[in-house]
Amino acid sequence: MSVRKNYLIFDSNIGKNKPETIVHTDVVCPFCCREQLTDIIASDGPLLLIKNKYPVLIDTFQTVLIETYECNAELSTYSKEHLYKVIEFGVKKWQEMIQSGEFTSVIFYKNHGPYSGGTIRHPHMQIVGLKDVDYTNNISMSSFQGIVIHEQHGVELNLAAEPKNGFFEFNISLGHLQFLHQMADYIQIVVHYVLHHFHKSCKSYNLFFYQLEGRILVKIVPRFITSPLFIGYSLPQVSSRAGEVVEEIQKIYFAESQ
Repeated sequence: MSVRKNYLIFDSNIGKNKPETIVHTDVVCPFCCREQLTDIIASDGPLLLIKNKYPVLIDTFQTVLIETYECNAELSTYSKEHLYKVIEFGVKKWQEMIQSGEFTSVIFYKNHGPYSGGTIRHPHMQIVGLKDVDYTNNISMSSFQGIVIHEQHGVELNLAAEPKNGFFEFNISLGHLQFLHQMADYIQIVVHYVLHHFHKSCKSYNLFFYQLEGRILVKIVPRFITSPLFIGYSLPQVSSRAGEVVEEIQKIYFAESQ
């Protein structure tokens, strides 16, 4: 019987061989060379779910969801049709992996930019089955509550009042899959805001999906250099600009509905 853990083991021998195209733009993108990709699990037009060629996390099943043919594309500028297709496909495959019963928990996330922890520029997400780790043990529902920015069809977009890591964390809460498109719209709005209006030096973000208390929750985190207070003391900080940011998003993206 496997022993439950609260940490993941990173295989450094595999990690040192991973390609990197975010900083080293001269490196050939492996996701552009589709004819060379192997271990394809599912496909739908430009969308591909493949087994990760570099499974750096021990005791996990790592997959990559390639979002588009275009290497320089970005989620914030996808057409609505493609945006919905990406989110629907990703959530479906994530749920299938959860429902398989093969894993203690399954994480679904996206890295974008040099401070996100990612290594490949080509738009993609990752779905990872954790055999011995339950990620929900490290998650507090309080970090998903905050100042409401907008709400429609029972889907809420807010700015966290008690962020998990600190400063600005945007949350989306979805109760029913029938309103998945509304969740996708909010994701795109926040990502667009983060990259184009939030801070001139912000070029990175993380997008995390959670399944907690019967809801699908999303957390979008603008990424900069991590605060030493959080690294050393696990002390998140809350920005005094929270109210200003909420008002700015409402003005830019929701003025007609106010």
